[in-house]
Amino acid sequence: MPSGLDRLLALPRFADDTGAYRPGLDRVRRLLQEMGDPHRAAPVVHVGGTNGKGSTASFVAAIATASGRRVGLLTSPTLLHPAEMARVDGVPQVGAFAAAAERWLDVAEADGCSFFEAAVVLAFGVFAEAYVDLAVVEVGLGGAEDATAVVDPAVSVVTSIGLDHLDELGVTTRPGVARVKAGIAAPEVPFLHAVEGAETVAALEAEARRRGGVPERVRETVRLWPEADGLVLETEVGHYGPVALGLPGAHQRWNAALAVRAVEALGLGVSREGGEQGLRDVVRLAGLRGRSETWAEDPRVVLDVAHNADGLRAARDAVPVPPGGRLVVLLGMMADKAGPEVAAVLRGARVWTVSLDTSRALSADALARRLRSAGLDAVTEAGGVAEAIRAFQQTAGPDDRLLVTGSHRAVAEALRAVEGVSG
Repeated sequence: MPSGLDRLLALPRFADDTGAYRPGLDRVRRLLQEMGDPHRAAPVVHVGGTNGKGSTASFVAAIATASGRRVGLLTSPTLLHPAEMARVDGVPQVGAFAAAAERWLDVAEADGCSFFEAAVVLAFGVFAEAYVDLAVVEVGLGGAEDATAVVDPAVSVVTSIGLDHLDELGVTTRPGVARVKAGIAAPEVPFLHAVEGAETVAALEAEARRRGGVPERVRETVRLWPEADGLVLETEVGHYGPVALGLPGAHQRWNAALAVRAVEALGLGVSREGGEQGLRDVVRLAGLRGRSETWAEDPRVVLDVAHNADGLRAARDAVPVPPGGRLVVLLGMMADKAGPEVAAVLRGARVWTVSLDTSRALSADALARRLRSAGLDAVTEAGGVAEAIRAFQQTAGPDDRLLVTGSHRAVAEALRAVEGVSG
């Protein structure tokens, strides 16, 4: 008989079929009730937004861990193992997650849960059994009807607003997306955001207030500035830095600011030292992968899970290319993501397109044709991820850089290729 993990992985997945996304919380609530409502076992920081929510959630978790708390972290999608959705102090709880799947998959299957719905519930079960002091939960898609929205947050966070997943969200504008994302606001709960654009901010805050949330514009309540030794952040509560953020790129500065304010709003009494250590050691303390991640064995290779134009722009900007070097972007994307905006972001780089192992993705050939039709000339079909990485390593100079990006699937296949990890 298949294991619980095998049966979990066989459930409908948005990564393979957009039909797996079915808004509504009834299935999740029923399964949680069967398990004794483990999502209520610890305070929750709920983190949503278009881009940056995984990084911000990881900063929050790392700061809390550095401050001596036991922290559960739920982010998605996963790269190599579904237990990455149930990390405790940065470590995927593989055994506990597998045991939870064995125990509860019958109920999840009988109720028609998707992979994401079931995995979210299993993660809450793992956190409850681990007696975490805090759970940091990243929204999967949207807001009020996402499977994670069953929580009663102690703090709600929205990182950014962009034009992504518009078909699933049923909107076409940034203010429309903002209203959806504000669905995680909760009565009398701090609602922190770093969103830009007057109309978008107005829509976000109006919906948050309608739901009883207490909006805070972190771009106004936190002062930050770069110094030679790193970033300095100053709030009404504390002063942090200078500290070298553990995630590169200017876009991470406001993610870090949101995380600092979220932990302060929790009232955990975090010290300056704990805040700085969490910001600096976020990768180790949160177990984060695939955010401007440099491969240790070949520092020329950088992995980033950016999957839309805004994310790709930030990922590209975070890769420093030495004078005389060239930037090669190894790109695999879902069919609904690869629009003209992506081609504009990648102009000036050499793009190698790759095929991914999912029906939602464009083939290397189809992706190359779409980019060329949008005016991008330096495009080559490279086939598969592993083969393309090997080709780069064999032909590139010491100052060249390879950015592997476009989707979580592209980064996952790259990790397997460069580290020999199965999955």
